[in-house]
Amino acid sequence: MIEWKEKQLTILNEGIYIMYLYTPMCGTCQVAKKMLTVVDELLPDLDIHSINLNYYPEEAKELGIESVPCLLIFKDGKIMERVYAFQSVGYLYDLIKQYNRKDDIFLGK
Repeated sequence: MIEWKEKQLTILNEGIYIMYLYTPMCGTCQVAKKMLTVVDELLPDLDIHSINLNYYPEEAKELGIESVPCLLIFKDGKIMERVYAFQSVGYLYDLIKQYNRKDDIFLGK
């Protein structure tokens, strides 16, 4: 996972873009991050951007984030998936893998 360190939160208008939104003091967020780390290892050509929402409160409001952890999957700048219940590594893997088509993905590298 790539920790977002830019001063402004940017959502790309082309391809697939995945954001994991969290706060550091959230215990559930820590479990979710471990699950996503496994998915990240299983899908090495895909970047998941990890974003501490404490630094982006206005953007969180604009995105309509209701709670953390939250996983957002964007396609061409539009939110396709908004996940609050991370359920299992298998669930996350299957969900993200359906968007991991090489002809359609922003690799972020």
